[in-house]
Amino acid sequence: MNLKAVVMTTLVAFSAAWAEVPLVPRDALLGNPERASPKISPDGKWLAYIAPDRENVLQVWVRSIDKQDERVLTQDKKRGIRFFFWAYDNQHLLYMQDIDGNENWQLFGVNVHTKLTRAYTAFQDVRTGVNGLSHKKPNEVLVTLNLRNRTLFDVYRLDLATGALAPDTQNPGDVVGWDVDSNLVVRGAYAQLPSGEKEIRVRSSASTPWKTLFKVSWEEEVGIIGFNGEGDKVYLSTTLASNTERIVELDLLQGTEKLIAHNPRVDSHGILVHPTRHHLQAVSYDAGKPVWDVKDKDIWTDFEALKKLDEGVFNLVSRDLADKLWTVASERSDGPVKYYLYSRESKTPIFLFSNRPKLENAKLSKMEFFNIPTRDGLNMLSYLSLPPESSGKNLPMVLLVHGGPWARDYWGYDAEAQLLANRGYAVLQVNYRGSTGFGKDFLNAGAKQWGRKMHEDLLDAVNWAVKRQTADPKKVCIMGGSYGGYAALSGAAFSSNVFACAVDIVGPSNLMTLVQSIPPYWKPMRATFDKRMGNIDDPKDQELLKKASPLYAADKIKIPLLIAHGKNDPRVKEAESQQIVEAMKKNGLPVTYVLYSDEGHGFARPENRTDFYARAEAFLAQILKGRAEPLQGERIPGSTAHVIVIPAKPKK
Repeated sequence: MNLKAVVMTTLVAFSAAWAEVPLVPRDALLGNPERASPKISPDGKWLAYIAPDRENVLQVWVRSIDKQDERVLTQDKKRGIRFFFWAYDNQHLLYMQDIDGNENWQLFGVNVHTKLTRAYTAFQDVRTGVNGLSHKKPNEVLVTLNLRNRTLFDVYRLDLATGALAPDTQNPGDVVGWDVDSNLVVRGAYAQLPSGEKEIRVRSSASTPWKTLFKVSWEEEVGIIGFNGEGDKVYLSTTLASNTERIVELDLLQGTEKLIAHNPRVDSHGILVHPTRHHLQAVSYDAGKPVWDVKDKDIWTDFEALKKLDEGVFNLVSRDLADKLWTVASERSDGPVKYYLYSRESKTPIFLFSNRPKLENAKLSKMEFFNIPTRDGLNMLSYLSLPPESSGKNLPMVLLVHGGPWARDYWGYDAEAQLLANRGYAVLQVNYRGSTGFGKDFLNAGAKQWGRKMHEDLLDAVNWAVKRQTADPKKVCIMGGSYGGYAALSGAAFSSNVFACAVDIVGPSNLMTLVQSIPPYWKPMRATFDKRMGNIDDPKDQELLKKASPLYAADKIKIPLLIAHGKNDPRVKEAESQQIVEAMKKNGLPVTYVLYSDEGHGFARPENRTDFYARAEAFLAQILKGRAEPLQGERIPGSTAHVIVIPAKPKK
């Protein structure tokens, strides 16, 4: 049966139960936003934001605060610009771009007045990072480049007016992160040692030697948040003397420590620092839904006013140097993000726009959160999205697994979850052990547990959903990207009796080859992989990693499998998908493989993104009997999808 026939058959079967719930178009959920990320210039005169041009490519637009002058600034031809920021000279907007998803980011700058665009770091096979900007040196930017050595990042000083790059701080061989003070001096370094230990180093000036502030084991988490305005104190996040991170202020002259913030349940979610004085003002925590802990009384009344904004949870997007104007995002789980311009003098928010106005009146799913117990007594903060107007009982379910794994799921608008819920599925998102944000004990409980206890956590979550009669046990699919893709392959290989199907997006199939093929600039962090995954050079760990690799159990896959990958993925190479597809073919097992030639670790171009989810919709509809929006033609226009369908080998 072809794709369109599958979709139409499923729609007929489903129409009676869902007649009152409109099918939300894929593009409205997953396509480019209409406008997003409004950021105010340091002088408070300009507002820049991201929006698509006539060719549906995301560009940076700018307008004056009085709306008298509005125009598109950038001319990106293909991938679109997804992140930008103002330089303190009020003349340049800076943004990053790579080539077809290879993640060798280059820094570009565009002049607000002349629209002249300059490629500041156009080096082949070199990755750029922005390390620091300061209002005290508005014409300069510190950037990191692995130009001298592809495995190490040195710091360079960039002159925005001339484009000149000058070496600033050379990497001694083990530093994986740098921190600067308000004078744009590199003052902090985060080093990863071959033993797995970590060091935090500081210095008092660019000409003084480095001093080790902390040396901790791999189980601890310590990092520099930033330096105060005077540069004599440093803000740190640390799990020393606690399970969840403490935010502390350390006096570098006296050596005394002051506790600023701590939540015994979770680590910080966001940190707000004053734009010129550089003291810490507020910390947010997410133990289910984000909340702010305000530490600076100067912004207390502002935060109280913004709490009343609307039904969403607010977050600061940008602020001017005078700290009179803020741009604010208000996010909810069942609607688009709304943006406001907020005046601190009048305490008045002015609505700017929502990122997806087509969803304003759509019937979307509210995200609920639960703590799901594991079989060995841990608690996993998890999120459940149910189809609108559904009974919430005995539904087909998608277990949507987050990537990382050293990351976490959050409350809020989730395009994937909304698409799946609208199509008739319960969507369960689980922060399994090894996820970040829940303290070092929970993080370290995932050490060397890929395919073992981390996999069991996902099975425990499915069992929880079945026991509470949310999920139909015969209609559960596992789906995810990156580590989530690995989890999907593991579900297919190790637990075909639990799952009805699996969808793997850029997931590794062989943990040995995954580590062997990491990007060169990840090599200083190899010790972290050794401790948290397993050491591929240790015979005991080799056996552990082999058993946890779905590739070696491909012959046990008994459920339908959809795999998608970006050809230029630098983190999880295309070979990770190719080799399990070949193994499936060799074993006579069916699999559908979709390769996008101009993508990397995920699908940035909206044509490819909507193309993939059109295929995922149809795949799920065929197996779980949900709804789907038909795909017109072989692919979404403009997509580079190359599809390989390997049928099951006929039984003799």
